[in-house]
Amino acid sequence: MTAIHPDLARLQQEALDYSCPAGSFKDRVVLVTGAGDGIGRAVSLALADAGATVILMGRTQDKLERVYDDILERGGPQPALVPVNLEVATPANFEELAAMLDREFGRLDGLLHNASILGDITPLDSYGYGTWDSVMQVNLNAPFYLTRAVLPLLRSAKDASVVFTSSSVGRRARAFWGAYAVSKFATEGLMQVMADELENTSAIRANSINPGATRTRMRALAYPGEDANTLRTPEQLVPAYLWLLGPASTGITGQAFNAQIR
Repeated sequence: MTAIHPDLARLQQEALDYSCPAGSFKDRVVLVTGAGDGIGRAVSLALADAGATVILMGRTQDKLERVYDDILERGGPQPALVPVNLEVATPANFEELAAMLDREFGRLDGLLHNASILGDITPLDSYGYGTWDSVMQVNLNAPFYLTRAVLPLLRSAKDASVVFTSSSVGRRARAFWGAYAVSKFATEGLMQVMADELENTSAIRANSINPGATRTRMRALAYPGEDANTLRTPEQLVPAYLWLLGPASTGITGQAFNAQIR
């Protein structure tokens, strides 16, 4: 049974202080959801800078194309574009995607579940049923469908890392955060189940990461009156993501990390 790592505090600091050596992701294939902007964009660019072939998944093709162009302009390996609307994607869609990735790459070395939607910040007794279903679909169901579909590809890698994006309200809930908080609690559970199942049967590791207060579009929606200039940028959080996704964290699984400590 996967338990809290006895040196988690040290590992947490190591992740925050990580300086990714050049070429650390050379010949690695990493899929990033929500890659079109915010944290997903920043991590995708950094992965490519370190040598990874990045599979850019997101809802808006124009945003993905801009990240694609930025990667090529910076001299990174040619990425792949995968426009997907997670709100309506089905298990069959992800099975088709996995088959395509198998034909093109034959394996998957990393998977970052970064895409999420906020839903409404409102009391449960007025929470819309449709909004609840949409949040659960994007934040929980789609990551499960995708992970299940690509598990054979992850098993084909020498050491594969799956990182689930969590939240502070997915570790201690707060009033009015409704489906978003519940979906992130479930994300933590999905990560723990996966880590425990695979720890002694594969080289796949699974961990979660809480980005914390970050200068993103979702944060602005949740806190419209907040001064965004007081928040860290997505680029400042990249080291922890690269540590978790790359060889530096080999052997670490089932743990809940933070991308910043304030």
